[in-house]
Amino acid sequence: MRKCLLAVFLFISVFSFAQTTYLTTEQMLKGAPHKVTKPLPKFITWVGDNGLIMEIDGKNSMIDCKSGKITEVDIQHLPPKIKPSVPEIIQKGNDLYLKTATDETQLTNNKDIEKNPTLSPDGQYVAFTRNNNLFTINLSTKKETQLTFDGTDVILNGFASWVYYEEILGRATRYKSYWWSPDSKKIAYMRMDESMVPMFPIYSEEGQHGFIEQTRYPKAGDKNPEVKVGVVNADGGNTVWADFNAKDDQYFGMPYWKADGSALWIQWMPRSQDNLKVYEMNIADGSKKEIYDEKQKTWVTLEGDDRFYFLNNGKQFILQSDATGWNHLYLHDMSGKRISTITSGNYRVTAINLVDEKNQLVYFTCRKDNSARYDLYKVKFDGSGLQRLTFGEYTHRNIQLSPNGLYFITTYSNTGSPDAVALVNNKGKVIKELGNATGEAFETTTLAKTQLLRVTSEDGKYELPLRIVWPLNYDKNKKYPLMINIYGGPDAGTVYDGWQLNMQQQWWAKEGLIQVAMDHRASGHFGKEGVNYMHRNLGYWEMKDWITIVKWLIENAGVDKNKVCISGFSYGGYMSAYALTYGADYFTHGLAGGSVTDWSLYDTHYTERFMDTPQENPEGYKSSSVYTYLDKYKGLLRIYHGTMDDNVHLQNSLQLVKKLQEKKKHFEFMVYPGGRHGWRNLREQDAHSSNEIAMFIYKNLLEREVVKEVLR
Repeated sequence: MRKCLLAVFLFISVFSFAQTTYLTTEQMLKGAPHKVTKPLPKFITWVGDNGLIMEIDGKNSMIDCKSGKITEVDIQHLPPKIKPSVPEIIQKGNDLYLKTATDETQLTNNKDIEKNPTLSPDGQYVAFTRNNNLFTINLSTKKETQLTFDGTDVILNGFASWVYYEEILGRATRYKSYWWSPDSKKIAYMRMDESMVPMFPIYSEEGQHGFIEQTRYPKAGDKNPEVKVGVVNADGGNTVWADFNAKDDQYFGMPYWKADGSALWIQWMPRSQDNLKVYEMNIADGSKKEIYDEKQKTWVTLEGDDRFYFLNNGKQFILQSDATGWNHLYLHDMSGKRISTITSGNYRVTAINLVDEKNQLVYFTCRKDNSARYDLYKVKFDGSGLQRLTFGEYTHRNIQLSPNGLYFITTYSNTGSPDAVALVNNKGKVIKELGNATGEAFETTTLAKTQLLRVTSEDGKYELPLRIVWPLNYDKNKKYPLMINIYGGPDAGTVYDGWQLNMQQQWWAKEGLIQVAMDHRASGHFGKEGVNYMHRNLGYWEMKDWITIVKWLIENAGVDKNKVCISGFSYGGYMSAYALTYGADYFTHGLAGGSVTDWSLYDTHYTERFMDTPQENPEGYKSSSVYTYLDKYKGLLRIYHGTMDDNVHLQNSLQLVKKLQEKKKHFEFMVYPGGRHGWRNLREQDAHSSNEIAMFIYKNLLEREVVKEVLR
């Protein structure tokens, strides 16, 4: 009996000890390995509709979708259609090379750099820009053809002006503003004249004399570049220009080629951004006819390339529009006439994953059942048969559908459950669990608890989401400092369900911080209906909702009202500075990086989309400015900025610094020489910035010396 009791005691002792294992300092701060989670299988490709290849435990494996059977496979011996394509265009120095599986062939040889090389759909040509002119090379003959001839420092052919790159075409384009036709015979491109756009000087401290980098940057109310849209043959010839007046105050969005290459669809809107028109351009003579017309009282978003999905039948397209207040799908014929409403209701479609034309089905991702989660649904073209295909109280991301939609792979999780991967059929039945990121130490490691909560807005209209990481060994009878990390821009929420094991968050939880990410009514959780609140009034509703959340945290979560810190970069920097001024009665400390401080200092397209011009909305610009509320400032704000920020100029922070000095306010300020809109590529500056933020937290929120291991 004594031996049995001893054995039981030892078992209980070992079990109890195992339950109290903690992450080490090296794991949280130095990237030391851990076994809390493990890698998931990696999707490689589908093999028809009934098989797929994944990398599982480092080995390539074929999965039979019907039986779930897994067999090891040598990917090198797969048929050519399954193996990844090899030919590509690479850049070495300033020149282009054609790389195949066996060799590399040099295509250009000159001192000038070629930008944005892009293969034609048939792989027979490569297009690129050089000195702001557009070129092609026939890969069979290696003949180079110059397509445009008037490129200068202010005339850009196929290469975007800054405001188009940043706000309309998107950073992923890397300034590319030309598009191959599907048949590889023609190229559509934008010609931009930015000679009338004001020049903004960006100063570098390098060398004995430094230098000025000049950027054509239109600030709110300024002149925009004049843009023309044209089509030219891949082998050269005259450009056919679309029938628009380049002198008009207007914007053009990403164009769309019709599937057969017979015409080009051009998105157009006036500078007011409240009316989107889509025209079909006759590529023979440039004439146009209207296909679509959408008006909204606030604005219509122009950026992105997912507005239209052309069906293979050549007779219809699917439109995405948020004109009702929620982004939904609509079926149209090619003349623009609406045939049916495919989805509707108070939820948001986020993407079309696949269209099964034969069975008239659309597979799409949406945030329907919970705005903090993503799910896969299917629905008929006529809007009937709506069905959720994903499962459980999880968010489902990285969904991979088979070619005809018979099966899909989903990676799913929630705040308390690590990622897992499953194979599911198109009726929603789980065929096989393929992997789970839960590691062998997950159950025996004490982690800071993470929760997704909702707080009712002051007007009772919205359940505002927040994600909270509680201090390790949280005691409800104690008061804790609060660290809020935000972005806060329109339709740019950061609060989602789903697993995150952030080791830095685990460290701060161990040190005793309550950490929160929170979203307001205009963050996208509540559709365009919620985002519309920001119209002509940036800052106000974001701060109103966040103050409501902070008050709830003080009353219900043990937050020390004297230690409420908010931190953000870019729009998040703006909101941090706004919180320490407009919201000074609730926010005591702030970290504001790369901040807009007054919206008259930011670019035309982004700012005016929400605010209109300063001339049209002077009161809105005044109420949204950090400067308006400097008399309320009473906490401690740390302002930091890169000296060569070409997106949100250092001018913003310098003006704020000057105005705070004039009012004899105490604050902290740091610049990072050479830093752009962020400086992770500058190792020393990045480490310094990280260290300064850590010291700010220890000194002002934790009120003790910084732990040396935290510093980089």
